[in-house]
Amino acid sequence: MSATLASLRIRNLALVEDLLWDPPSGFVAITGETGAGKSIILGAVKLLLGERADKSLVRSGADACAVEGLFQIPPKSPLHGILEGGGVEPCEEGALIIKRTVSTGGAGKQFVNGSPCTLALLRQLGDLLVDLHGPHDHQSLFSRDQQMLVLDSFAGAESLRADYAMRRREWMHLTAEKKRLTENAEALARELDLLTHQVAEIDEANLQAGEEDKLLARQRSGSNANRICSICADLVGLLSESEDSITSRWADVSRLMRELQRLDSQTESLHTTACGIFESLQDLAKEADRYSSTLDADPKTLETIEARLDTIQNLKRKYGASVEAVIEFGVSATAKLATLKNREERGAGLDDEISKARQSLESAAAMLGAARRKVAPKLAKLVKAHLTDLGFNKAGFSILFEELGETSPFGVEQVDFLFAPNPGEAERPLRAIASSGEISRVMLALKTSLAAQDGVPVLIFDEIDANVGGEIGAKVGAKMRELSASHQVFCITHLPQVAAAADSQFLVSKDTKGERTRTSLSPTVGAQRIAEIARMLGGQLESARIHAEVLLSKK
Repeated sequence: MSATLASLRIRNLALVEDLLWDPPSGFVAITGETGAGKSIILGAVKLLLGERADKSLVRSGADACAVEGLFQIPPKSPLHGILEGGGVEPCEEGALIIKRTVSTGGAGKQFVNGSPCTLALLRQLGDLLVDLHGPHDHQSLFSRDQQMLVLDSFAGAESLRADYAMRRREWMHLTAEKKRLTENAEALARELDLLTHQVAEIDEANLQAGEEDKLLARQRSGSNANRICSICADLVGLLSESEDSITSRWADVSRLMRELQRLDSQTESLHTTACGIFESLQDLAKEADRYSSTLDADPKTLETIEARLDTIQNLKRKYGASVEAVIEFGVSATAKLATLKNREERGAGLDDEISKARQSLESAAAMLGAARRKVAPKLAKLVKAHLTDLGFNKAGFSILFEELGETSPFGVEQVDFLFAPNPGEAERPLRAIASSGEISRVMLALKTSLAAQDGVPVLIFDEIDANVGGEIGAKVGAKMRELSASHQVFCITHLPQVAAAADSQFLVSKDTKGERTRTSLSPTVGAQRIAEIARMLGGQLESARIHAEVLLSKK
């Protein structure tokens, strides 16, 4: 079972006020007079498939238009995976509901199964649901790339083409990388030399955080070391070592303080204070002596300190405002140097990778080309058979291969579909065919040939039978009926022969009430259908009615 369009609801779109249509399966013809609004039905479906919306589509007097379609899809359809990947609600009982609104005053909205979604998701769903063919769509067959896609579809070679495309992307990525490395080789070498020098210079200095402040302090004390030592010696002498030092006079002070305390006990605190002062002076003498012993008055030591400070200052001028900044620069430069060395090594190893990628690409191209060449005669034979059914007796159709000599997104060869409508004529590329009636039938023959491989379940043909006469129209109708065995087929047509071949026929008409015109869609059955076919044949005469009955009886 394949998917079908089960219901279509259109509100306030162009001339349609409110239309609900439950189209049947099989081959459905849509007819009506020119200007009745048949294109509105097609436009509504296109909106569901994610085509760009125009605010002018909104019916005059309305604020917004809305289109809603219900597609019935089978349980194993790949559409379910797309819905899951898009983060929307799953289908209940196989019902896929797509809704699109277009507002005159703001952005439109779109929903799948009630979940808001992007237009990109609608297009993705549409590519798997509906295949549209209009009067100008035949021109896509002129494209040799499109012809290649048709051939690949018939061959079932989509996976081979995807594998080839993946290998080509890998090969192109590697060659582009090699090109970048080659073009920048000189700049890379210069940068490597500079970074190597910078890293070596910083590493050799072996800087330590906070080092500069300590060195500056040592420099200041070292430059005054002799004077500081002399002052400290004088202090020690006055406090403890000279004959008249404070320490040597302490015995006299202590004796007087004891006598004072004996005469007046209230002076005991004075004695305690004096003892504390004496101990502090002793500590001061010891500290001055200790500090002077730590000073290095050797000129060579001072020179070493100043040389180190000069080194730090030089590095700061080059790499940062502080020792810490220089250290950070060194870490960054080391990391960048490692990266560039890896790039250099990468460049040396790329040639082997490119060679292997090229071999893999050529193998994939050969497999893809072989699959195409194997089925090309079968497709040509099948198309010729369908062309015969469509009125081209002994028409020529073949597929020409042309080697490109280089890779392309589609392979290493191109194809050209060649066609000769009449026996004795040379086959020419499809793009050289002037008749739109001929190219329409070629497209239909191709579509019928691909029916077994075509995974798109709903086909819509919009007046592809234009410029085709009645006899050929009957053959076109029969071919569409054949397609409807595996697809749901809709055809908007002006040809009575095509409409008569359909399983069901719907009439698009418009009527005016007051100052408003409305487009409607209604089924034609029995006498109504005979009357509509007769109208399409060109009149209300009895002969037209009889002719219509004959056409309908031939199904």
